[in-house]
Amino acid sequence: MNTNCGCLTRRHFIERSGFNLGAMGLAWLLKQDGLLAKPIDLETQHFDLLPKKPQFQPRARAMISMFMQGGPSQVDLFDPKPELTKHSGEKFTGDLKFDDAAHASTKLLGSPWKFDKHGQSGIETSELLPHFAGIVDDVVLIRGMQTGVNNHGQAIYALQNGRILGGRPSLGSWLGYALGSETQELPAFVALTDPRGLPVLGVDHWTNGWLPSIYQGTAVRAVEPRIPNLDPAPHLRGEAQANYLGFLDKLNQQHLAQHPGESDLEARIASYALAGKLQTAAKEVLDISGESAATKRLYGIDDPATAEFGTRCLIARRLVERGVRFVQLYTGNQTWDHHKGIYGSLPAACKYVDKGSAGLVADLKARGLLDSTVVHWGGEMGRLPVIQYDGGRDVVGRDHNTYGFSMWVAGGGFKAGMTYGETDDFGHKAVKDIVSNHDYHATLLHLFGLDHANLTFRRNGTPMSLTDNQGGRLVTEIFG
Repeated sequence: MNTNCGCLTRRHFIERSGFNLGAMGLAWLLKQDGLLAKPIDLETQHFDLLPKKPQFQPRARAMISMFMQGGPSQVDLFDPKPELTKHSGEKFTGDLKFDDAAHASTKLLGSPWKFDKHGQSGIETSELLPHFAGIVDDVVLIRGMQTGVNNHGQAIYALQNGRILGGRPSLGSWLGYALGSETQELPAFVALTDPRGLPVLGVDHWTNGWLPSIYQGTAVRAVEPRIPNLDPAPHLRGEAQANYLGFLDKLNQQHLAQHPGESDLEARIASYALAGKLQTAAKEVLDISGESAATKRLYGIDDPATAEFGTRCLIARRLVERGVRFVQLYTGNQTWDHHKGIYGSLPAACKYVDKGSAGLVADLKARGLLDSTVVHWGGEMGRLPVIQYDGGRDVVGRDHNTYGFSMWVAGGGFKAGMTYGETDDFGHKAVKDIVSNHDYHATLLHLFGLDHANLTFRRNGTPMSLTDNQGGRLVTEIFG
């Protein structure tokens, strides 16, 4: 080993990390038995990713979530407000909660972008989302979302793990815990990150929290190598690696037999098994070279402005197609946090994701996968109807709004071509058919055949759940 190069061989990496490679990087299949589905038993202390039966008949088997971190402006994209436009420039007389009071104003800002009706459903959407306009008949546009917390971190936690505090399992981890995976060659939960940077809270978006570590999301980078350390060093390939890892498996199994119920060790052994299969399966699923030119155009991969996000959307489709349970795509840190300069930054953010996200829905539908795959698009909050940084067009923006914002869902048992919920005349607060983060999670889990109140994990003797008795109304009106 060259100690001056700053690099590590696989052997030294294993030695230094105490064999803890997480969900990627160590190559060999240690277990090949026990691949049949088994009933879900949420009281057992044996944890794996084998497929498990839901609690009742499901509508969905997989989910792709596109998380637009920062807060897309609902009044400029999804929720047209003629009264806001009519009174633009006038003083807003309602109560406002600002994140940045120092640069706040009470002057109303009507959307500068046009809204038109689209599809047979006639859903009105902004000119900034022309490709979304082409799939409105396939989605439920939820216009009455609320989390009730006004900063990014707490709002992200509310939508990702059910509460406003960190350290809890994310939605994808709960699904892996409850249902396992339909493939034993790829992770149950894959996180597809943005090359421009991680979102606010970083890896907390795909943390397993206090669930066993096998349910943590596996991060796949946006640039090559998408999964680092996937290939063994040349001198470890073949029989040498097989012998070494076979011996490692024996040690692990002996220790596990002596200490039954050690979930961390069980999870680590299962991760080693998965990592072996990843060498082949991950390379295949991440390689889009075999996709047709028409498919690549559908996702916008032929355009440099849309290629990166479109590529990740296509990879997401390939993952769920092969049995991955939950995939989440992220936009970079504060991509949608348009406190300032919204006239330029919002159109750019929309262009980056619009074609790929619409192409994903269209492609899943064409392949017969949309009926069983939930697709989600949205952020942790929306924006206020008033001006922030009242200094002219170049600097105008909008502050945070968690009391009434929009997101959309499609497939997996949701209705197609409808809006649900309303905000007030200025797009500030949800006033009808409000959907909280707890309602959203309860509704999602139901479509996967899971009762949110009965999907629990005992932590220090206390049953914990995604919604934790904080409510959770089933929004049956949006079920197909």
